[in-house]
Amino acid sequence: MVRTELIERSPLRILEKSIHGGVGPGKIGVIASRKGTGKTACLVHIATDQLFQEKHIIHASFSGRTDHIINWYEDIFAEIARKRELEDAMTVHDEIIKRRVVMNFNQSGITAEQFLGSLRALINDGNFAAKTIVIDGYDFEKGTPESLAAIRSFAEKQGITVWFAASTHREDPRTNDNGVPLLLCPYIDSIAVIITMQPTEHLIKLNLIKDHDRYVDEDLHLMLDPKSLLIARED
Repeated sequence: MVRTELIERSPLRILEKSIHGGVGPGKIGVIASRKGTGKTACLVHIATDQLFQEKHIIHASFSGRTDHIINWYEDIFAEIARKRELEDAMTVHDEIIKRRVVMNFNQSGITAEQFLGSLRALINDGNFAAKTIVIDGYDFEKGTPESLAAIRSFAEKQGITVWFAASTHREDPRTNDNGVPLLLCPYIDSIAVIITMQPTEHLIKLNLIKDHDRYVDEDLHLMLDPKSLLIARED
């Protein structure tokens, strides 16, 4: 399969259609679930899809390591190339990694402005024309609504889409009346899209909770494939 066909057939086109074309430049999307359900894999699949479209992405990790993030990208690319029988896969691989930067941060040792300053330096001074930033390992319990508002403002000025992963508590699965995890309620004004991951016996379902100005509880008919860890159409 050639790359253009791979992009067109990606299940992420279903996701984009469900949220009216995607999260959108200058806006924040959040994938929320308890730990260990595959949020990072979802973020990496979203980022890899952008790379296939010849867009630049920044992966900012607050998890303490970057080597495992690189491994995620390698594994996700290999699975996509294998399942879709991508032509000239290694040439495509070597091309797209030039448009990806992985950065590591310590949330307790950096302010929002310092974090954004590092991103700004890479994008503006480093001439790295990022279109998407994915952020994993960010602890919303330690963050503040003001920090997320600053990130949203930065995204608006730069015309960048931002995706977060948010870890909810297994012991406290409560949501508000709109289905928003309580962890995210203080941040809701800065978040355009919320998707939750719901483990079932055989798969992990993706549900749309917030779609820009609407609150919904909608089955996206997408799942995280437990074998490949790719976002896939639900059978």
